[in-house]
Amino acid sequence: MKRRELLATLAVSTTALGFTTEVEKKNKTTTTDPKRIAPRPPMGWNSFDAYDCRINEKEFRDVVDFMDSHLKKYGWEYAVIDYIWFNHAPGNWNNPNRRFGHPDIRLNADGSPIDKLVMDEFGRLLPSVERFPSADKGQGFRPLADLVHKKGMKFGIHIMRGIPRQAYYENTPIKGTSYRAKDIAEPWDNCNWCNNMFGIDPTKPGAQAYYDSIFELYAAWGVDFIKADDTMYPPYHKGEIEMMRKAIEKCGRPMVLSLSCGEAPLAQASHLLENANMWRVSADFWDDWKDLKHSFDLLNAWSPHTREDHWPDADMIPIGRLSLNNRPHGPERMSKFTTAEQYTLMTLWCIARSPLIWGGDPLSTPMETVKNLFQNEEVLNVNQFSTDNRQVVQNKTQRVWVATDARSGDKYVALFNLGDKPDTVSFDFELEYWRGNFKVRDLWKKQDAGTEEKTISAEVPAHGAKLYRLSIEKA
Repeated sequence: MKRRELLATLAVSTTALGFTTEVEKKNKTTTTDPKRIAPRPPMGWNSFDAYDCRINEKEFRDVVDFMDSHLKKYGWEYAVIDYIWFNHAPGNWNNPNRRFGHPDIRLNADGSPIDKLVMDEFGRLLPSVERFPSADKGQGFRPLADLVHKKGMKFGIHIMRGIPRQAYYENTPIKGTSYRAKDIAEPWDNCNWCNNMFGIDPTKPGAQAYYDSIFELYAAWGVDFIKADDTMYPPYHKGEIEMMRKAIEKCGRPMVLSLSCGEAPLAQASHLLENANMWRVSADFWDDWKDLKHSFDLLNAWSPHTREDHWPDADMIPIGRLSLNNRPHGPERMSKFTTAEQYTLMTLWCIARSPLIWGGDPLSTPMETVKNLFQNEEVLNVNQFSTDNRQVVQNKTQRVWVATDARSGDKYVALFNLGDKPDTVSFDFELEYWRGNFKVRDLWKKQDAGTEEKTISAEVPAHGAKLYRLSIEKA
């Protein structure tokens, strides 16, 4: 879940039946090390940008069917339900001061909740049966996880840091211990855009046991991906992040740990590399050119910290139809990004090796958009199979990134025009001491583009990008 308007994958069989694309071959990777769960940037879909906190089971099943038919073949494998799945009608009460879909619950004067969340006897949140009928009879998300797994994909959920406020006021026991919620909760530590939870004091006996108990539950459901929110929005919650990591290691099921929201502090890079598989480097990223321009600086700053199993995350991809029913950010719309800006976004996310998590509504986004931006295997291979990714040219209106194909040694070059007018963007091979005659391939056009020995240059539209693969011409 994000924050700007609110202020706001894994050890299962993942071979996609019937497909043999290069991107998909990565899904055959298995591991028993809970930290070695994301050897390449995770790819998938998250419900927030389109559905806010209101997605239901039918909508999710329809999206999973769409992914199975149109995205899985190309490596898009994680299907993630974002926040507030434990509230049957989040914010949907007759109060003119609240927006439909707002995650806050109403409170009594003493801070206790008026609106009750779905929770078990150990203070662990459960999916709302009204929204997710298959969760009935204590099944939780297991039926939906099984559905996703049977299609050769992976299932994820969003969680909020801490323990439910409701658990604190009911003083629920912590499973397997003599401790209770009030022994570990910090009532003064709550998220300023979602009042559902209280923070947990990591120094208190029973604190780790509570996190162990919720990840034990998620493992029983078959969860492959955890998006943990309110972990880095100031302050940086180092202790609770560590408890999440330990709980994953204990639960017996590898899970991707994705931390939100950003901007992640660079000063915590070593801690993030030790504890997380991906972490948000940006604040909420929406379809705004200013945000996309800022992403160049963020991804450049974090590029030294990109490596297997640990991925700086530029946030979800707001392309396609967004904010259904006018939530969570602005009116319902097709992405405000121009066509050129959409190609820039995908080019930057790919060559910087950000996780690729689409946020638009697959069910109402034009198939032409899906085909052009999300089914280009040559472009997606840059994200999945490159190394030494970095920015090498920066001036007022231009950026150039380069990378190396990890398998062939071919070079990738991305030319970006951040200016408001079309411009020629060039890259001199001497800057990287490249020698030889290179065959050039335009990856977005899927066309060969001649040979170059010293420089690659292109006319790039305003706010646009070009992406090339350079292969040494053999004698």
